[in-house]
Amino acid sequence: MLKKFIFSLAAVMALSLVAMADELTGHIVDKACATGKVAKQADPQAAAANETKGCITMEGCLKSGLGVYSGGKYYEFDEKGNALAKAALEKSKKDKGAKFKVTGKVTGAKIAVTEVTEVSE
Repeated sequence: MLKKFIFSLAAVMALSLVAMADELTGHIVDKACATGKVAKQADPQAAAANETKGCITMEGCLKSGLGVYSGGKYYEFDEKGNALAKAALEKSKKDKGAKFKVTGKVTGAKIAVTEVTEVSE
């Protein structure tokens, strides 16, 4: 009986941790562009959508770091998020305009990423 209770309690705690995760939906873009040419546009969200997969995944752009433009704001990914975002971009069939749901913990303008998945519109 005690084992069942402990298992149930652990399951509830695990589900509550998942529920506390933040979700952002937007376009993945490298930090160099997000803080440079994209940020200077009249509509940065639209500019982020026009960045090509080839540009974002160039060595120099990847080195600057990746993030997601969501709700008119750029959120920088942690190291794990960079790897997950790169893999999601490479898997995407779209050259530009792909939208992604990013799950993780947002702190200020940064997100500790746990999952990146492409969303269909």
